[in-house]
Amino acid sequence: MKVLVSGGGTGGHIYPAISIVRYIKEKYPDSEFLYIGTEKGLESQLVPSQNIPFKTIEIQGFYRSLTLKNFKTVYLFLTSIKQAKKYIKEFQPDIVIGTGGYVCGSVVYAASKLNIPTIIHEQNSVAGMTNKFLSKYVDKVGICFTDAAEYFPKEKVALVGNPRAQEVMMVDKKEVLEEYGLDSDKPTIVIFGGSRGAQTINNAMKDALPLFKGKPYQVLYASGTIYFDEFKEKEELIKQLTNVTVVPYIDNMIDVLINVEALVGRAGATSMAEITALGLPSILVPSPNVTDDHQTKNAKSLVDKQAALMIKDSELTGKSLVEQVDKLMLDDNYRQTMAKASKAEGIPDAMDRLCGLIQELT
Repeated sequence: MKVLVSGGGTGGHIYPAISIVRYIKEKYPDSEFLYIGTEKGLESQLVPSQNIPFKTIEIQGFYRSLTLKNFKTVYLFLTSIKQAKKYIKEFQPDIVIGTGGYVCGSVVYAASKLNIPTIIHEQNSVAGMTNKFLSKYVDKVGICFTDAAEYFPKEKVALVGNPRAQEVMMVDKKEVLEEYGLDSDKPTIVIFGGSRGAQTINNAMKDALPLFKGKPYQVLYASGTIYFDEFKEKEELIKQLTNVTVVPYIDNMIDVLINVEALVGRAGATSMAEITALGLPSILVPSPNVTDDHQTKNAKSLVDKQAALMIKDSELTGKSLVEQVDKLMLDDNYRQTMAKASKAEGIPDAMDRLCGLIQELT
C-alpha cells in the first residue's frame, strides 16, 4: 500500500500524521510513504528525523483582514496544487490523508481531483478552515470530538480519535521519575506549557514555588527552553524544595505521563488525546492565542464530563494554580473519580478506527 500524508504548521497537525505512518508501517511492513509539507514549517524538521520521505510545496495562509497579501496566497495555492499533482502522479498513492494546516489544503484537494481516495483528520472540537474547505471534496472525515461533526457533511464523518492516543497506549510503564530527582513511589503531578513553554504558566510557577514547599506530593515542571533562564534567580529556593524539579524540556514525555497521577497544561488536541487515553486527571489552562479559541472548547468537553478542571489563562496565578493542584492531589477519591471520567472520554483504539476507514476506501 502506498500512503501519502500531509499536514503542517503546528505539532498538533504533524504528530498525528507521524503516528499514522508509524502504525501503518508496523501493520503493513511493505507499505511505502510520502509526506508533503512546507520547507518553513515544523514538519521540515520532525518528518525527516523519522526517516519518512519528505517533499515540500510553497503555500501560505489567508489573512483575515483585507490585504494585498491575499493575492499572493491565492497564487501560491494554485501553483501548489499543480506541484502537488506532480508529486501525486509520481508517487501514485492508494490513499491520501490530510491532518490539517494550509499545506494539506493543496495536497488533499489535488488528490481528490485526481480521483484518489482521500481522508482528512480533524483533531480539535472546532474545525479548522482548511478542513472545512476540504470536507466538500474528500471521501471521509475523521474527528476526535463529537462536537466537530457539525462542521462537516454528516455522511462523511466518523469518530476515530487521535492516533497519538493509541501510540501512547503501546508504551510500557517504567520508572523514569528518578531521572528527574523524584521518587516513583510518591504521587506526582507534571506541569508544562507545551514544547516551547507558556509565559503565563511560567509566571504562575515562579510565584507558586514557595507554596509547594512541604506538600505531600511531587511536582515536575517543564518550563520550555526559552523560559528556563528565568528560574536561575529561584535556584536556591528550588534546591531547598525536595518535592519540586524544574527542567527546560521533557523529551520522554510519554514515559513521564505513564508514571504520574495528574497533569497541568494547555488543551491542545495532542495533549487531550494523550491524557484521556491514559485516564489522567488534569488541570487545563487553554491558550488564548489560538484560532476560534478552540482550546477552551477542547477543555470544556472534559470539564463538562467532570474529567478535568480548568483555569482561564487570564486568571492563572501562583495561588490559583496551587489551590487547584491541592484540590486534585490531596484528595485521592476525587482524583480517582476524575481519572475514571477522563478514561471514559479516551479513544485508545484510534489508529485501528482510522485504518478501518483506509481499508474501506482502498
